[in-house]
Amino acid sequence: MTASAHLAMITLVVDDYDDAIAYYTTKLGFELLEDTVMSETKRWVVVSPKGGGCRLLLAKAANEEQRSRIGDQTGGRVFLFLHVRDFDEYFSALVQNSVKIVRPPSVEPYGKVAVFEDLYGNLWDLVQPNSD
Repeated sequence: MTASAHLAMITLVVDDYDDAIAYYTTKLGFELLEDTVMSETKRWVVVSPKGGGCRLLLAKAANEEQRSRIGDQTGGRVFLFLHVRDFDEYFSALVQNSVKIVRPPSVEPYGKVAVFEDLYGNLWDLVQPNSD
């Protein structure tokens, strides 16, 4: 394939729309881009880090199989990688917002990194990549 493409959105299974919106917008500083009612039980809820990039579709689990995946969509591996320009500022905000830090900051060959856990237990890498 020669056509240009990019990853636009990833579904994140959650247990409650409003709790998820509150967490991602207040604790992580994401923007709420869309919250559209689709039916009595389904909404189209999209959040994104400020500055753009890949969006998250916050999808409420609709059955027991989906509920079993909340917080463990990758079998315990880091699920998402959040790149930032100012690691220390963003990390400090996570700490101030009582986000659970799983692995403290370290300097790796690719940049500065820490691992945090979201509301549901999904693991995230917070990364300030080395300059190219």
